[in-house]
This record gives sequence, C-alpha cells and structure tokens, in this order.
Amino acid sequence: MKKSSFILFIALLLTGRMSVAQDVMSLSLVDAIYIAQEHSPQAQAARHTYRSAYWNYRFYKANYLPSLTMTSNPTFNEQINKITQPDGTNLFIKQNQLNTDVTFTINQNIPLTGGSFFVRSSLTRLDEFENDATAYNSQPLVIGYQQTLLGYNSLKWDKRIEPIRFREAKKNYNEALELVASQASNLYFGLATAQANLDIATSNYAAADTLYRYAEGRYNIGTITENEMLQLEINKLSGETDMMNARIEVEEQMQALRSFLGIQDEVEIRVTPSDSVPNFQVDMGKALEMAMANSPEPEMYERMKQQSLSNLAYAKGNAGLKADLYVQFGLSQTGNELRASYRDPMNQYYASVGISLPILDWGRAKGQVRVARSNVDLVNTQAEQGMKDFELNVCKMVRQFNLQHQYVVIASKADRTAERRYEVAKRLYILGKSTILDLNSATTEKDSARRNYISALRTYWSLYYGLRSITGYDFEKNQKIEENLPKI
Repeated sequence: MKKSSFILFIALLLTGRMSVAQDVMSLSLVDAIYIAQEHSPQAQAARHTYRSAYWNYRFYKANYLPSLTMTSNPTFNEQINKITQPDGTNLFIKQNQLNTDVTFTINQNIPLTGGSFFVRSSLTRLDEFENDATAYNSQPLVIGYQQTLLGYNSLKWDKRIEPIRFREAKKNYNEALELVASQASNLYFGLATAQANLDIATSNYAAADTLYRYAEGRYNIGTITENEMLQLEINKLSGETDMMNARIEVEEQMQALRSFLGIQDEVEIRVTPSDSVPNFQVDMGKALEMAMANSPEPEMYERMKQQSLSNLAYAKGNAGLKADLYVQFGLSQTGNELRASYRDPMNQYYASVGISLPILDWGRAKGQVRVARSNVDLVNTQAEQGMKDFELNVCKMVRQFNLQHQYVVIASKADRTAERRYEVAKRLYILGKSTILDLNSATTEKDSARRNYISALRTYWSLYYGLRSITGYDFEKNQKIEENLPKI
C-alpha cells in the first residue's frame, strides 16, 4: 500500500469515517464524497484553476497601485567614431569612455483617463579615459504624464471585467466541489448497483441450485414433469452466468470509483448505502434567489457582455483619430563633480503630441466597429437566452427533487414487498402449491424492485448535490454553503 493512500486510510480511521479489514475498504456515501473532494483529480484541477484565477486577479490589482522601478544601462565604448565638430565638419576620433547611469521611477496608472503619472530621478556619469575626464549629469526630479487620447482605455475596462471574472472563479470553484460530490455519488451508486446485482445473482444462483437439487428427488418419484425439471436447470445455469457477469461489472465499477477517488492501490471497496434520505422540500423562489446569487453562470454572462462592450470600445478607439500625449517637467544640471551636478539645477520642459488619422483604409476600421457592435447584440441575445435556460433548469431540478423523496419511499416499500412475495412463492413451490412460472415471476419482480430502489437512491443523491452545486445553498440546513477556497 502506497504511502499517500496509507496516510489517507489512517486519517479516515482515526476520525471514524471508514473501516478497513483484510484489504477491504467499507465506504459510506459521505466517506466517498469526502475523499473525492480532497483527492480526486477533478478537485485538484479545480484548485489549480482557482489559484491561477487568484494570481491573475492579483496581477490586475497591481496595475492600479504605484510601482517603483530601478533601471541602469552601463556602456563601455573604445573605438574610432565619426564625430561632428562645432564648425560642421566630421573627424574620425578615437573614443575610450565608460557611461554609467541609474534611474529610479515611480509610476501610477490613472484608471479614469487611461494614462500614467510618473516621478523620476536619475544620475549619469561619463568617464573619458583618453582625456582623463569625468562628467556628471543629474536629473534630481522629473515629473511627467503620458496617455493615449481618444483611444481604448484598458484600465477602465479591466476594472469592470476583472472583478466579475474573479467572483466567477470563486463561484466556479465552489460549484466544482459540489459537482465532484455529485459525480462521486453517481460512481458510488454505480458500484452499489453492481454489488446489488452480484448479491442478487449469488442469491438467485444459490436458490436455483437448492431448488434443482430438491426437484431431482421429486422428479425421480414422478411428482414434477421433465419440462419443469429442465426449467429449473436453465434457471440454475442462467444464475451462474448472471453471477459471473455481475462479478465483472463490480470490478469495472470499483475501478472507476477508485480512479475517481484518487486511490491507486488495488484495495477492494465495499459500499454501504444508507436506507434513509433527508426529507425536506425546496422552495422554488428561494432556489432561484440563491442560484442567481451563488451560481457562476450569471457572472459568466455578465462578463461576456462586458467583454463584448470592451471589444466594441477597442474597435472604435482604433477606427478614428488617435493621439498620444506626453508632458514632462523636471530639473537638470551637469558638472565635473558629483556635488556640482546637483547645484543650482535648471528647469527643463518637454511636451509632445502624436497624431494618427486614417485617410484611406478601404473600410477596414468601419467594418471592425460594425462586427464588434453586431457581436454585442449577439452576446446580449445569448446571455438573455442562457439566463432563461438557467432559470428553467433550476426550476426543473427543484421539481424533480421535491418528488424524489416520495419515489424513494415507494421504491423501498416495493423492495420489501417483492422480497416477501418471493419468499412466499418459493415456500409455496417447495410445498408443491404453485408453479415454476409463479416462482420465476416472483424472482424477476424481487430483482427489479431491488434495482429500482438503488436507482431511486442514486437519482435522489444526484439531484441533492446537483441542487447544491447550482444554488450554492444547503437547503437541508437552510444556510449558504461555506466557501472553502484553497490556500494560496
């Protein structure tokens, strides 16, 4: 048994959640869901997806906070270069110099305008080795602002979209855990069905073998016909075949459940479904309210609409006049000594406006705007229809769940009644008071009733966790499902 699985088994045993004997793991539905939400590949993938969304959100938030950057680009130059002289002539002069600099910049993005405000301070030193000279250039303080005019403001649109995306990610994670529970429930009852089929087949084979041996004596004394004897033999052979097929089905379902739970050891799992299910009704209005508040689908459709509007704004920003504004004011001074380069600094000003206006683009920009505007209408239609389908799905699930408990009760009664009828039919047949057809009919009804009961339980728990996933609400305890976000 591998270390990870061993630790998991010990933890479950210490908490009383599981019993293990002779390499057989006895699991309740709660055990299976607990393991699945902790160790299944789907749960692990959901955690990684959420962590990725978390860091993307942190990256987005950092864009609105001030940043401090240090830059330096030292260069060494020893070569003959063409130098323009004061009188306009050019001479080839050997240069041997080292240029070192350091710049500190504080930058703050402005979401309202899409520009950025910056404060910068820099110092440059130039060493001329040919002349054994040193010079400094300082810019103690430079204040500036830059932005694109009449263009796309990504900061503004990110501020609308990214919080929605992160809320969607959190709700997706919570929904994913409940969907893991729902899938674990389906696989759990898949194994329960297979094991019930094996129990049925084993019991039927044992009964058929007993009846066949009993009938041999009756046949030898002529109290039953050969046709009836052959029918009993067929029942025995069919029971043996059903038992072998049931064993294969159990192995397949057990392997599927082990794989989903992340259990790599070939431990045998025995599921023990509870015969009792919670009995409560879900209010339709409350379910719709909780679904709108806690499901990621409304957030997804809102994000889609905002993204389509963002794409339209981007297309419009690239379609017409574009201008880039850059304004800078600062202080600067030079000197042969470091101290002198900071003495009596002089003002310096710099401003520029870059303009770009498409004159002839053969309608490309106009076409992009129209495509983006059409996509806005399409997304709005899809979101409206999606929300209608979402509400209908919630209502359908609530109606099905509110009826399912009664289905379980009826199936349970039918299971017990069919079992009693079978025992009576078998006893009557042994006493010679009924036919083999009556016994076969009772056997079929008994088996069908047992399978229907397991199926009713499976449907109940599938709806139970499906309703939790779509609403983010525990209607049994009448409280919101607590966020259990993974650690970052």
